[in-house]
Parts: sequence; C-alpha cells; structure tokens
Amino acid sequence: MAKALGLFSGGLDSMLAALVLRRAGVEVEGVTFVTPFFDDQRARQSAEHIGLNLSVLQVGPEHLETVVKAPRYGYGSNMNPCIDCHGYMFRKAGELLEERGFDFLFSGEVLGQRPMSQNRQALGLVAKLSGRPELILRPLSALSLPITSMEEAGLVDRAKLAGLSGRSRKPQMELAAQLGVSDYPAPAGGCLLTEPGFSRRLKDLLAHAPQAGVDQVEILKHGRHLRLSPSAKLAVGRNQAENQILETLLPAGSLRLVAVGVPGPLGVYQGPAQGPDLELAARVVAGYGKAPADKPLEVRAGEQSLTVTPMPRRQAHGMLL
Repeated sequence: MAKALGLFSGGLDSMLAALVLRRAGVEVEGVTFVTPFFDDQRARQSAEHIGLNLSVLQVGPEHLETVVKAPRYGYGSNMNPCIDCHGYMFRKAGELLEERGFDFLFSGEVLGQRPMSQNRQALGLVAKLSGRPELILRPLSALSLPITSMEEAGLVDRAKLAGLSGRSRKPQMELAAQLGVSDYPAPAGGCLLTEPGFSRRLKDLLAHAPQAGVDQVEILKHGRHLRLSPSAKLAVGRNQAENQILETLLPAGSLRLVAVGVPGPLGVYQGPAQGPDLELAARVVAGYGKAPADKPLEVRAGEQSLTVTPMPRRQAHGMLL
C-alpha cells in the first residue's frame, strides 16, 4: 500500500484530500505547522475527527526569516506570501517524507479556488519551490490537472480522485456528504497574514526593525500599537486580560510601563531607554488610564520613574497603527 503525507490545515479541503486518497487505497498521514501567524488547533481537531495521524512542526523563527520577510513571489493583498508559504510547507514535509518512508506528498489545494495562489501557474511555482515537484499530488483537482508519476506508476488509482475547480464550495460540500464528513470548520483563512490590521502592524515593524524576531511579532496580536517615532513604538493593553498577556510577552530590551496609583493599562515600550520617546510613551500610558487629564502623574518605566502629564486619547489615536 502506498503511503502519502499531506499538508493538513484542518479545513474542509485538507480533510477531503486525505479521505479521497484513503478511499483510493492510500495510507495517509498529515503534517501541520505552527508559527506566530497560525496555530495547530483546528488541524488537531479535524485530524481527530477523521482519524488521521498528525505531525506538528514548530517552525516560527525559520518561517519568519525565510518566508515572511523576503518572499520570492511577493505578498497577496496584505502580508500573506501564499505561494512561498505553500512551497515552504511542501519542502518541510518533503524532509519528513525522506525520514519516514512516504511515497509522495499531497494537499487540499483546489485549482482556481483562490485566483492568485491556486491558479495553474501558482500551483506550478509552489511545486517548484518544494524541491520535489514530481512527488506532489492534489487529489481534489487531480482530474483537472496533468497526470502525475504516482498515478502512472499505479500508486494511486486516478479514477478514484476528484476533478474539482473554481471558487464554489458546493462541490466540496457534496463530496463531504459522500465521504461521511458532517463536522467541519466554516471556510476561513486562519492566517493572521491575511488580516489587514495585523498586516499593517507587521509591515510597520519590519520597516523599522527588519531584524525583529518572533518575540516582537507575537506582541502584535495584543493591545493597541502606536508608532511613536522611527526608533520607538508602544503597545498598550485595552483591558486587564490584555495587560496580563502583554506582561508575559515582554520582548528582550523592552520596558514595562505602568502608571502609579491609578487604574490603567500596561505599556510595552521598545525604543531608546531615555529621552523624548520614552517620555512620550509614558504620557500615552497615563492618558489611557483613569488619572485626571490635567494633573502630573508618575509612570514607572522599568526601574525608572517619570512624572508626566497624561496625553489626551484623541491625540494618541493619531499614532495608532
């Protein structure tokens, strides 16, 4: 029996791809990836639902440096380097293929479903980036694509594969019913790089700190973010829950800012440890708290103490990312 390893996001398409191959007599397993931009929760739940053995790879730093910061084929409408990302995932899956003796790789990609990243040219580029183009099968669109070496060699019965194409989800839903899949997640990107707000923050971070690592990326998910100057930025918690999260995510070299004696947010400041940028950050933190707007207030910045006048929130909003 042939063995195949699939890219498994946990969405309906990846579930169907695994089940179509299983129906065709192939032994299937999945691999999913964890980065600051997507996690493995949905993949784990869906894999359990269909009885799929799943490997989880933590690839955050490598993915950030080799894919997100400098994608060969550029970004989508936001900061999503989809072609490079899919090629990277196939390349990493290919390493497991060699280690564990799989015969080929597969994914749930559907021809034409995403006009920019799943057209014929894009699928070809993804395969090229993988380093193993001859070992990639896309079961859901196989009948709409050229025959693969796996089908020619008899590892997979081509007649049992599908020929889906286009943006409509109806064929997938019909196939799911045929395969007995009734519990699956609603269509969703699941990747923060496709979200405009997060992408705007990430673009700003990389423009001002191209050496930024995953610790600085993680903090972009929480709180308000303000660009104070080309060399300084500030994250401010919007509620107690976010304050607690930010407390655990302090990047190396950052300062923890908090107003003394009044309820208010936690600030995470990244920039010069002294000077006008730090004072500005302290004013913003004070302004988002519950102190009187016209009275000086003490703000602790790491081991330092600054006395500042709170900045009106409306003025601070002009610096929001």
